Amino acid sequence: METYLRSFALFFALFNPFLMSIYLLDLIRGLPTPTFARVLIRGSLISACVFVLFAWGGEAFFRDYLQVRFASFQIFGGIIFLMIGLRYVFSGAHAIESLRDNPTAMAGSIAMPIMIGPGTVSAAVVIGTRMSLPAAAVVIVGTLALTVTLLVVMKIAHDRLKERHAAITDRYIDLVGRMSALLIGTIAVDMIVTGLQSSGLID
Repeated sequence: METYLRSFALFFALFNPFLMSIYLLDLIRGLPTPTFARVLIRGSLISACVFVLFAWGGEAFFRDYLQVRFASFQIFGGIIFLMIGLRYVFSGAHAIESLRDNPTAMAGSIAMPIMIGPGTVSAAVVIGTRMSLPAAAVVIVGTLALTVTLLVVMKIAHDRLKERHAAITDRYIDLVGRMSALLIGTIAVDMIVTGLQSSGLID
């Protein structure tokens, strides 16, 4: 059970629906709730397939097929998430908005650098090394389902509050996003340190 909880906490912290809601703010504001939910579900299903594949292939995928060390991928993913975390802490929502692609160009929302990216792929590989494939699949699918559910709930709440409490809602989103960015930065530094240790550069 401890392994399940640790793996879930790692994956959920990287997905971070509060930070992801900033990234998807254009979709939250511009799409009706049913359409928004369908886009998220489609993106999460594709993401689940990708993550389960990496959990199954593990480090061998990087070593045998890509011919690179997994430690290098961890360091790269950590650097990307550290940059995102730092930009959000100091610049707020505008930092994430500048990273967003045109919403109409999102293929089922999987182009997000937060849903499928070096950090989450690395987490999938780590989970695959900790657990059996069925158990890893349960954690991955469960985390994605919870993330989608929370994002849909936030979308509904946003639609109900945006007219009367727009300023408070925007201030709350910015505050929670900054706090979440601190957690993202902490995980990013840990990914970099783990990658450096795995590569033998530090003890």
